[in-house]
Amino acid sequence: MALTESNEFKIGTKAPDFTLVNTVNNQMVSLEEAKGANGTLVMFICNHCPFVIHINAALVKLANDYQEKGIHCIAISSNEIENYPQDAPKFMQQVARQQKYPFPYLFDETQEVAKAYDAACTPDFYIFDAELKAVYHGQLDSSRPQNDIPVTGKDIRYALDNLLANQPALEYQKPSIGCGIKWKS
Repeated sequence: MALTESNEFKIGTKAPDFTLVNTVNNQMVSLEEAKGANGTLVMFICNHCPFVIHINAALVKLANDYQEKGIHCIAISSNEIENYPQDAPKFMQQVARQQKYPFPYLFDETQEVAKAYDAACTPDFYIFDAELKAVYHGQLDSSRPQNDIPVTGKDIRYALDNLLANQPALEYQKPSIGCGIKWKS
């Protein structure tokens, strides 16, 4: 497994718009429909990445904790599925149901959304304010598979709490790290 860091995403950048299929219910979902009143966390994840599997429970808890505060989470999988069939929509639906995802799990079949966000890895996290301007792009926390640091979501929780309090996010936003997005050739 090759480790990949997230690319730089300029703070203040407007969230690229999208409409994708939610694999949980096969309904089309747009960013505008899924965004939160106070902010939105866009997460590029997938089914098979050990970095995502490591934090799945924390993502569910995070989404449940902030949903009532007007922060909505949106998960997107952009991996190509010919060589990675375990990331196909039918398996995304299974994972979403097993993990009890309280957020839509969207499939970016064309990979255009991942390209628009310059997403590089799974997981890759982007926090946007109520006007969909980027305030944070970085790691969930310092936990990684096999590093014995507990998964807390500390960095993203700090950024979300600051967003809700109209305070700046972390000054230094440490890049996320994980498996590289599986691009079509």
